[in-house]
Amino acid sequence: MSESDVRDASISTQATDAAAVPFASAAAASGDPHIEVPVAYDAILLAGFGGPEGQDDVIPFLRNVTRGRGIPDERLEEVAHHYRHFDGISPINAQNRALKAALEVELAQRGIDLPVYWGNRNWAPYLEEAVSDAAASDHTTLLALATSAYSSFSSCRQYREDFARVLTDTGLGESVTIDKVRQFFDHPGFVQPFVDGVRSAVAGFLSDGIAPSAIRVLFSTHSIPTADADRSGPRDVDFGEGGAYAAQHLAVADVVMAAVVADVPAAAGIGWELVYQSRSGPPSQPWLEPDVNDVIAQLPARGIEAVAIVPLGFMSDHMEVLWDLDTEATDAAAEAGIRSVRTPTPGIDPVFVSGLIDLVEERLRGAPAADRPHATGLGPWFDVCRPACCENVRAGFKPAAAGIAP
Repeated sequence: MSESDVRDASISTQATDAAAVPFASAAAASGDPHIEVPVAYDAILLAGFGGPEGQDDVIPFLRNVTRGRGIPDERLEEVAHHYRHFDGISPINAQNRALKAALEVELAQRGIDLPVYWGNRNWAPYLEEAVSDAAASDHTTLLALATSAYSSFSSCRQYREDFARVLTDTGLGESVTIDKVRQFFDHPGFVQPFVDGVRSAVAGFLSDGIAPSAIRVLFSTHSIPTADADRSGPRDVDFGEGGAYAAQHLAVADVVMAAVVADVPAAAGIGWELVYQSRSGPPSQPWLEPDVNDVIAQLPARGIEAVAIVPLGFMSDHMEVLWDLDTEATDAAAEAGIRSVRTPTPGIDPVFVSGLIDLVEERLRGAPAADRPHATGLGPWFDVCRPACCENVRAGFKPAAAGIAP
C-alpha cells in the first residue's frame, strides 16, 4: 500500500456522534478527521514531558514517569545514571521555556493575540497548573501543541489522556475544551532542520574525500514496544510492521535523503536506515529494533568509514539525545573506529517555530486539508484522532481528549 493509499484509507473513516469526542470544541466535536471551519481558540497549551532540575528531583520524577507500574526506587536508581551524570538536570524544561518564548515572539510578529500556557506530564510546571491558570484568565477554548511529532501511545494518545484526566480532576471539564494540532512529523517546518543537518554532515564527509559508499546515515528514534507500535495510528489501516510510528519515520527519512541528494548529487550513493534507541523494557518484551549502537558496531564490516546520526524522533536535545546519542552512540562510533557527526534537532530553529504557528493558524482559519503543507504522502495527519488509535497494550483505553472514543 502506497503512502497516498494509506492516507486515503485513513480519512475515509467518517465522523461519529459528537458525544464520542469528549472535551472538544464544538467544531472538533463533529469528529471529522480535519476541522475545516474556523475555531476561535483563546489560548495555546504547550504540553511537555517534563524533566528533573536537580539531583533531588530525579527519583520523584522517575516515579511520575513510571506511575502505576510498581517499580521500586532501587530499580529506578539503576536507570537514573544518565540524569546523575548531568547533575540531575534534564535539559528539557529549559528547552521548553525557550520554545515557549520563541512561540510568543512568532505569534506577536504575526499579530496573533493568543497566550501560551506551558504544562508538563511528569514534572513542574504540571498540566493541571497550566489549564487551571488558563481557566482563571477566562481562556477556555484551548489548542494544544504537544512536544512530540509522531503517532504512538506515548507520543500522542498519552498526552490526550492527560488532557482528559486534568480536565476531570480539576473539575474544568464542563467549561474548558482542549483540541490538539495534528501530528506534525511531516510538516515542512519540522522536516527542514533535519535536511539542513544531514546535508551539512554528508557534505563535510564528502569534502574530506570519503566515498559516498563509505558513508551511512542513521535516522534514530525512541524504541517502543512492538505491540504498541503495531497499534499506532488508525486501526483500520495496515501500515506494515511497526504501525504508523515506523511508517511515519521511514517516510520522513526518505524525504530528508531525497532533499539532501537534490542539493548534493554526490550523496546519491549514501545509504541510510532507521534505527532505534533508549529502550527500557524487560528483555523478554519485544521492542522495535535494530538498536543504534548495535548497528554502529557492524558498520566497519560493511565498509563504512563515517556515520551521520540523525535524532529524527526528537524535537530538541533532551536527555535521550545527550546521553543515548551524544554519549553512548558517539562512543560506539569511536570504538568502531569510524567518524561520527550527530546532526541537530529542530529546537527553536526559526523554520520550525514558524511551522508550529502555521499549525495553529490552520486551525484558527479552518484551512482545508488539501491546502495544508505536508512533506510525505501520509499527511496531513488528523486533527481529531480516529477511534482506537494508539492503544496502550498494558493499560487499554482511558478517556482522552482530541479524538473519537474507541
